[in-house]
Amino acid sequence: MEVQVTVSQTGEHYLSRLSNGRHHSLADEPLSEGGTDEAFSPDEWLLGALGSCTAITLRMYIDRKGWNIPELKVKLNMRRETVSGETNTYFEREIRVPEDTPTDQVERLLQIANACPLHKTLSGTNIISTKISG
Repeated sequence: MEVQVTVSQTGEHYLSRLSNGRHHSLADEPLSEGGTDEAFSPDEWLLGALGSCTAITLRMYIDRKGWNIPELKVKLNMRRETVSGETNTYFEREIRVPEDTPTDQVERLLQIANACPLHKTLSGTNIISTKISG
């Protein structure tokens, strides 16, 4: 499956406009990075993508199983560390479910979370091809 997003940067400092042809959104940098803080930063969008993919994947599984888990939350953190010129990115993901969720369901949800498509993408080998055209 191919996914396409177009990002337009029109000189409004770092404010960028995202579109997939059906939906439109914004990305920006925080004030501390010289942006206007009008939208999520690219890093926040990345965390949001992983979190929403996780939540959607879990909800699909919960619904299919008919489990009584009315609410779940996914909290994410990310940090980068450069050692000897090599940058490593660390993602921390915490999934919150009701305290009375049975242990066997919690264990299965962890397995399902690790199988969400974006988790697989970020955990796998990524190849970025870039070209500039006029």
